[in-house]
Amino acid sequence: MHTTTSTTITSATTSAATGTEPAPTPAELGIGARITLSVMSSDYVRIITEALAVTSTDGLVVETDPVSTRVAGTEQRIAEYLADLVAAASRSGEHVSAAVMLSRGCPGEVTCDLPADQPFPARQTVALPQTGVRAVAQWALYPLADQPLAGSTVPDHMRDIYAAIERARAAGTVVGSDHYVTRLAGDVADVLTTVVDAWVTVGQSVRHVTTHVTISVNSPSEAAR
Repeated sequence: MHTTTSTTITSATTSAATGTEPAPTPAELGIGARITLSVMSSDYVRIITEALAVTSTDGLVVETDPVSTRVAGTEQRIAEYLADLVAAASRSGEHVSAAVMLSRGCPGEVTCDLPADQPFPARQTVALPQTGVRAVAQWALYPLADQPLAGSTVPDHMRDIYAAIERARAAGTVVGSDHYVTRLAGDVADVLTTVVDAWVTVGQSVRHVTTHVTISVNSPSEAAR
């Protein structure tokens, strides 16, 4: 992946008129993603650069380093960027794999300093149009700094993970479980909606939450199944 592009992220609207504390902006929350896009073809440079060229970065900060590309903005715009980029590269017909990490809450984030008593923002529903590109994926969710159940002193991160998996089952994207991951399948948009929705939902009650997904499109092993 190549050039670095920066655009301004719109700040969250303050709520002074209501007398409540303003919700943190995406930048203050450290909301962002890292993606590494791989194409199993000797023509990978052209395929990746052409996919980047047609993928809008409006409303995002996009920074590329030698390992991956960071994408920062709202959850909706990040999800749109990821779906558009993966779908664009996949239309080459080559086997494409995308390793994606999403994070919010940002203890230790380079530019984030979120007070412990900062209110959580309202949950934003993510909606993505269908891409027409089928994907399979392996997904893992990590609630960090989670709160104990009532009457307990032990954090219960599995509570949020199981709830997220059940929501994904209801959405129809879960196809099975393997060691350490849940298997997803469907349109690229549906897979990413599942992943981002779980990440955002857990972020309403957990200070720091990350999620990883590896998305595969046009895999020869999938075609042989």
